[in-house]
Amino acid sequence: MESKEEAAAESGKAEVGPEMCTLKLIFIDLCLRILLFSASLTAMVVMVTSNQTKLVQTALYSFPVPVPAKFNYSPAYIYFVAALSFSTLYSIISGIASSWVIVKPCSSKQLLKFYVILVAHDVLMLGMVAAATGTAGGVAYIGLKGNSHVNWNKICNVYGKFCRHVGASVAVSLFASFLLLLLVFLSVYSVYRLAHKVVT
Repeated sequence: MESKEEAAAESGKAEVGPEMCTLKLIFIDLCLRILLFSASLTAMVVMVTSNQTKLVQTALYSFPVPVPAKFNYSPAYIYFVAALSFSTLYSIISGIASSWVIVKPCSSKQLLKFYVILVAHDVLMLGMVAAATGTAGGVAYIGLKGNSHVNWNKICNVYGKFCRHVGASVAVSLFASFLLLLLVFLSVYSVYRLAHKVVT
C-alpha cells in the first residue's frame, strides 16, 4: 500500500516538474522580450534623434554654410530604423502572447504549436535586425574612418554628436540581436522538450 502511494506521489512529482520547468522557461522568455523591447526602442530613439547641423566649408561657396547630417540621408540607416521599429512592435506582440500563456495555461500540444510559430518569427526577426545592424555598422565605420580608395571622406571629425548617436544605436542594436539569438535558442529548446513530452 505504501509502495503504491509512494509511486503515485513520485508520478505526481514527475508530472508537476515539467510543468514548473515549462513555466520557468516561459517566464524567462517574457523577461528577454521585455529586454528586447527596451533595447530596440532605445536604439531606434537614439538613431532618430541623431540629427546635427554644422557650418561646413564647401566647394560651391567661399564661406561656411549650414549642412545637416540626418539618418534619413542614408538608405542603410533608414533600413536600420525600420528594422528596429519592427523589432519593437514584435517584442510587444510576442511579449503579450507569452504573458497570455502564463495567465491562461494550455496543453502541451498547444504550447508546442505556440513555440513552433514563435521560433519561426524569432529567427526571421533575428535575421532582419542582425542584417540591419551590420549594414548600419559598416556605414558608420566609413563615416568614422573614411575610404581613401574611393575618395569617401570621414565625417565624424565634423559631426561628432551624429556619429556618437549612430555608434550608440548600433551598439544597443547589437545587444538586441544577441537577445534575439537567446530567444531563438530558448524557443528551440522549448520545442524540443514539448515535442518529447507530446510523443511520450
